[in-house]
Amino acid sequence: MSATASPSDLTDHLGYWLRMVSNAVSHGFARRVEAEGVTVAEWVFLRALFDSEGMAPTVLADRMGMTRGAISKLADRVEAKGLILRQGAAGRGQILSLTTAARALVPRLAALADANDAAFLAPLSAADRLALAGILQSLAAAHGLTAAPLD
Repeated sequence: MSATASPSDLTDHLGYWLRMVSNAVSHGFARRVEAEGVTVAEWVFLRALFDSEGMAPTVLADRMGMTRGAISKLADRVEAKGLILRQGAAGRGQILSLTTAARALVPRLAALADANDAAFLAPLSAADRLALAGILQSLAAAHGLTAAPLD
């Protein structure tokens, strides 16, 4: 019988803590936006369109880091909710834009995102929040994980 080292505890891994915190922040936000009738994915989709007069699905897919098929499914869902318009021929040359209802909804959802972050991060000082943001952004950049430009 050979002696083997005991595996490290889950709590010894930073990934464990990152996931725990991420899940808590995400679930809290999901509950808030679902009360407004959208999912987190739909919120991101709507926010990505907010600063534009309209966008091709392929451009939106690139900006959101999603496949064209996934964007199409999201577009179907938000269109059924009366939140986007599709202009042009189906598929080629199509432009997605927000409806008036969506233009009113996006700022409310952004305020929910801000409130969710503020509530969850309240135990941290402003300096700690800034440091955490910098660390996470540095890790993302080091691994080629870039935020999609929304403008």
